[in-house]
Amino acid sequence: MRLRVLPLFLFAWFGFLSPFTQASAESACASLVHTALPNVKIELAEAVKAGAFTPPNLKTGEQVPPFYKKVPAFCRIAATLTPTADSEIRVEIWLPEAHWNGRFKGQGNGGFAGYIDYAGLAAAVTQQYASASTDTGHTRANPAWALGHPEKITDYGYRGVHEMTVYAKNLIESFYGHSISHSYFASCSNGGRQALMEAQRYPADYDGILAGAPANNWTSLLSSGLDLLQKMDGDAYIPPEKIPAIGQAVIKACDASDGVQDGVLNDPRECHFNPDVLLCKGTASDSCLTAPQIGALKAIYSGTHDMYGHLTVPGLLPGAEEGQGGWVHSLTGPHPDKSSGAGFVYGYFGNMVYNDPHWDHQKIKPEDAHKLAVEKTAKVMDAADPNLKPFLARGGKLILFQGWNDPAIPALNTIDYYKSVSAEVGELQAEQSLRLYMVPGMQHCGGGPGANAFGQDEANTGKDAQHNLYLGLVDWVEKDRAPSTVIATKFIDDDPANGAKMTRPLCAYPQVAEYSGTGDKNSASSFTCKLIGQ
Repeated sequence: MRLRVLPLFLFAWFGFLSPFTQASAESACASLVHTALPNVKIELAEAVKAGAFTPPNLKTGEQVPPFYKKVPAFCRIAATLTPTADSEIRVEIWLPEAHWNGRFKGQGNGGFAGYIDYAGLAAAVTQQYASASTDTGHTRANPAWALGHPEKITDYGYRGVHEMTVYAKNLIESFYGHSISHSYFASCSNGGRQALMEAQRYPADYDGILAGAPANNWTSLLSSGLDLLQKMDGDAYIPPEKIPAIGQAVIKACDASDGVQDGVLNDPRECHFNPDVLLCKGTASDSCLTAPQIGALKAIYSGTHDMYGHLTVPGLLPGAEEGQGGWVHSLTGPHPDKSSGAGFVYGYFGNMVYNDPHWDHQKIKPEDAHKLAVEKTAKVMDAADPNLKPFLARGGKLILFQGWNDPAIPALNTIDYYKSVSAEVGELQAEQSLRLYMVPGMQHCGGGPGANAFGQDEANTGKDAQHNLYLGLVDWVEKDRAPSTVIATKFIDDDPANGAKMTRPLCAYPQVAEYSGTGDKNSASSFTCKLIGQ
């Protein structure tokens, strides 16, 4: 239900007439603190001068990132939403004083949330959007907040983002005295799960959604993580010193097959790497794996199966092993059970499923853990419903993207969801409203050896729809101009200030990019998109 309050000031929409004067903007902003809305406490409504915002979450001695100096003057609103007695959903809404483009952009959260995305808000306002972010009902990344608080789990699972969206839209229209023209949501990882939750549960909240590497199949993904933790225990643990040997063996076996030797597997499904080639023949060393470690490696690639042998979660694909955001960070860890993935498994099952932060993961059968996880949290955590017909029927557009080198969310998981939606809504509707872009060499939401910048985050690289997937979404929603090939860039040291190292085309799935056989192998113009098998 859309709440309505009388506009505080009947200002004309900035896109057509002159903006507020500084005094009128400050007055309009300050007046919002008195807005009466059910289950909402507005704690702050203040005008912030251009370049004057300092993020409150800076660490002692940390400098304000330079991009905040480019943020134009805006109205900053901080509120707490309490849809239940045990809810405390903090929200910030930022409204540009001048030249609002008429659009609203919702921000998402990674991980277990617990923070306001100030960088995302700053980027959106700089691009003339009104924007909102929420901590989803808690202020800690450690999920201890969930223990014994089912309503807070629901707030995190889906309710926080929806409540943020409803109240943000209301206050935006109150401030400007004009309806929002279009609403967008863009985020990755848990934010990709949030994005799909919005499309599935609240099809009227957003017109266009960009969902990256979505952790949508939450209960199965975390149960698969538990299964891998057990299979990598003891002698089967693969230490960081051995990960380079695995990565180099994969590249040696498969890199040249796509026609370009660049450390990137264009389509890793075509890589049939045999882990047995790494088996130690004599004395164990960092260049080989023991038999138990070979078993763990095969389990990582093969995925998780139920007691009947059916695949429940696909495995990771070859090529994602090395790098700063590779297996050591997300999967194997610097020490046994110390990866970010292990932290998610422990936090989720301890605080949301077993209600025991001291639970012993070695004493639990993964299939039993999965069954209980589904019973207790699937309804609020899983965003796997393929029925997007209500969202698409009102003209909604959804773009998914995923790195082939993702070590946290299996790339095939996102492909499986895309296929399920296409089957549910029909090929014609999918062609008109749905896209998936698989990104060679990209890790989780970014990073990796491939061309990994295409406008998917607040860095906002690429100033047109051909180089910026988010702008492609806007064009699709507002001009009915469907995206096709998108040009991604690999910057030197992943820093746009250093210039481009290479560019590559991102093809709409099921197409893949192929090297034409001639031309600069670092230029997207030397590649063409082709259907698999053609």
